[in-house]
Amino acid sequence: MAKRLYEVWKGKNKFIFRGRLIFGPDAKSLIITLLLIIVPVIIFCTNVARNLFDETSGNIAGYAILMVTVVFTIYVLLLLLLTSARDPGIVPRNLHPPTEEICYDSSASIDVGRQTPTPRLPPTKEVIVNGVPVRVKYCITCQLYRPPRCSHCSVCDNCVERFDHHCPWVGQCIGMRNYRSFFLFISSSTILCIFIFGMSALNIKFLTNDYGTVWKAIKESPLSVVLMVYCFIFLWFVGGLTCFHLYLIGTNQVIILLNFWEVWGGSITCILFFM
Repeated sequence: MAKRLYEVWKGKNKFIFRGRLIFGPDAKSLIITLLLIIVPVIIFCTNVARNLFDETSGNIAGYAILMVTVVFTIYVLLLLLLTSARDPGIVPRNLHPPTEEICYDSSASIDVGRQTPTPRLPPTKEVIVNGVPVRVKYCITCQLYRPPRCSHCSVCDNCVERFDHHCPWVGQCIGMRNYRSFFLFISSSTILCIFIFGMSALNIKFLTNDYGTVWKAIKESPLSVVLMVYCFIFLWFVGGLTCFHLYLIGTNQVIILLNFWEVWGGSITCILFFM
């Protein structure tokens, strides 16, 4: 019985559900990422959102805060799964390596007649892409000339098209097929941080009005301050990363399957669908 491709895979990836989901070798880091997202949201929903619900006397605003938090968190987790469990654009290894050419060893004598010809592949060669000559490199591991903008990931041990980087937080390479979900994940995480920070600050404001001073409000709801500090710290990471990738997209240094407005249009449509 012939084996499936994932059963004879030479890279370092991990497969589940009979090869339907593909993860990087450091997929265990996803547990930390999930905890960093889920734990603060649970604290927010069980403490801060409940206080806001009481302050608004249980009207539609209190329900809306809780619903937006839960729905948007689910959306962020789905984007995380799409980024981590999807093929980032792996170029399959060449089962039939190209024929080696006869080359001369440059370290030998200058006299060509004395040089010993050795069969080997040139490290680079020039190909024509859309009428433009492009120099591509040979990958010894995958035994192929890598397509333009393709790089070999040393962590996953695969060549990946439009390779951006290997993200340890999602346990996967970021490339042609999952860059869009990765960008939506970090940008949505940024929005979620801003939302929780703002609602926690609003809770402190309500408590200040009730108890008279900020200090008494903090003593009444210390978790609101903890969440504000937590979100502020993580905003420097995910927010900075989002701004950096916005710059890359805006300057056309990253080519994704859909343009900027189509990406955000799909994101907004998904949010409205859940709401």
